Amino acid sequence: MKKDIETREDVEVLVNSFYSKVQQDDLIGPIFNDVAKVDWAYHLPKMYDFFETIILGHKGFKGNPMETHFKLNREFPLKPKHFDQWKSLFFATIDEHFEGLNASEAKQKAASIADLMFYKINNQNAGINVLKHPRR
Repeated sequence: MKKDIETREDVEVLVNSFYSKVQQDDLIGPIFNDVAKVDWAYHLPKMYDFFETIILGHKGFKGNPMETHFKLNREFPLKPKHFDQWKSLFFATIDEHFEGLNASEAKQKAASIADLMFYKINNQNAGINVLKHPRR
């Protein structure tokens, strides 16, 4: 039986394994490696904090992931298939290492975050255009 996600160390196992898959993935790996040019030594500790906050409720993450993804989307338009692949890899990584309430909730929260991020990214310009050009 696998254990649940309960500690910072568990979060680090999840994040390291997940982003290892991401870096090697044919669809989204190039976005991280070639477009965003992620500095993994800098990025991974931020992701430990982010997912520790999301999964375990520990306060520690500081940052603005939406702005980062807005900027990335301007350089490389992010499509549903990219978010779907991210979620698929994330879910597979959790299932590979963990099971339990926190693991299940982590998948739900990650899906909600990814879906909201996709929605905001793809409606950012629409919202701006509506404000500039209201219907009469």
